[in-house]
Amino acid sequence: MPSQANPTKRDVSPKADREGGGPKYLDPDSPEADSAGWWFEAGMQRTAVPYSFMISPSGEFGIQGDEWAPLHATIEGWVESLALAHHASMWARQVTKLVGDDVDGIDLNGYAPVREVMGLADTWWRGPDSLVALYSGEATSFDFPRGRIAVVYSGLDEWGLRGGVDDDG
Repeated sequence: MPSQANPTKRDVSPKADREGGGPKYLDPDSPEADSAGWWFEAGMQRTAVPYSFMISPSGEFGIQGDEWAPLHATIEGWVESLALAHHASMWARQVTKLVGDDVDGIDLNGYAPVREVMGLADTWWRGPDSLVALYSGEATSFDFPRGRIAVVYSGLDEWGLRGGVDDDG
């Protein structure tokens, strides 16, 4: 729905946990071509960050800093990740953030990837009572492994883990 302040722009997207909060709103504009095809800037940055949010010729959503870092296989995957982050933060009993080398200590045995987010550099994992978001887009784009972040949403019940979505569907 267009906002009253600017009838040509859509309402502001929810803020993401990483990558500067994501674009303020999805507004593909100004295509640029290279040998791979057409690239679109995905939208205006919400904060000052050293990269642009881009949509690749194959439809991936990611960031372009020093290098291209595809975050999600599709724009829909990125939107699903925003929705999941919001949902998990509302229902988790505890939220823990790990940075850099501490991310390596997370044991994902018994966890399954959350396929709806179509994660590439940024992935989500579902365990018995927790969700784990792994953010490595900035670390990949700038070759900076200490920039990796994990957010663990723990103490989730069935609704908190799945929000009514059946894994078989």
